[in-house]
Amino acid sequence: MESFETYRNHLFAIAYRMLGSAMDAEDMVQETYLRYRATPPETIHSLKAYLTTILVRLCMDQLQLARRKRELYVGPWLPEPILTTEKAETGDPEKRVDMQESISVAFLVLLEQLHPFERAVFLLREVFAYEFAEIATMLDKSEAACRRSFSRAKLHLREHRPRFPASPQIHQQLLSGYFQAVQTGEMTPLMNLLSEEVTLWVDGGGKVKQAALRPIRGRDAVARFSLGTKRFWPENYRIEPGEVNGQAALIIRAGEKAFAVFTIDVEQGRIQAIRIIANPDKLARI
Repeated sequence: MESFETYRNHLFAIAYRMLGSAMDAEDMVQETYLRYRATPPETIHSLKAYLTTILVRLCMDQLQLARRKRELYVGPWLPEPILTTEKAETGDPEKRVDMQESISVAFLVLLEQLHPFERAVFLLREVFAYEFAEIATMLDKSEAACRRSFSRAKLHLREHRPRFPASPQIHQQLLSGYFQAVQTGEMTPLMNLLSEEVTLWVDGGGKVKQAALRPIRGRDAVARFSLGTKRFWPENYRIEPGEVNGQAALIIRAGEKAFAVFTIDVEQGRIQAIRIIANPDKLARI
């Protein structure tokens, strides 16, 4: 028999991709539950559609609030990372790859550039395979408006996504190579791993002194910053490989506490982007 719990994971999956924050996603799922409890059961024709409608509308409102908060955020904003494992949301390998890509840090950053309505339409259609007619009903818009919004979002994302993503093996090699070069302080091997146009972002949320307040661009600047900030790593740190948001990541820990999460994007065999999440508020689940 269907119940709210039947769809809890599905609702969280949508909310996390909508908001880029596991904490906010859980809040939206809980608010959806409270609204569901206050609704007479006989008025609900399809439980899944009803819950998804409430959740997505709550997330769109939350995104509007988040945009205003981001204007006051100190330094670059990056999504809250979540640990992922081989246990997938689906058993279909091809579908699993799509699901993992749709929670990658790089993809969630791209989604931030979409308007809340576009983001909702794109995710519901592309990732969760809802029909346009269903999406139109959920968002209280015409089907034509949803199709137009989806096309705009897809075009925008296609223009900014890497055309030739690296294999997991190359991704892992470059991530490990980057850390090895930083740990040993070797400039030349480090430079050889980076693309000319590499960009590095650090999300410290104003709570980490050494975090750069703007993106750092260019091979030389990124290499120097990477080597220069190692002295700020905690004493007795350890580096732990992990899978974060469906991709290989490295986690710096001091004891059991996560100090920073490193992820990279790779294009044409070189590191194109480095994203460091160090805001302690975002690392509680890691």
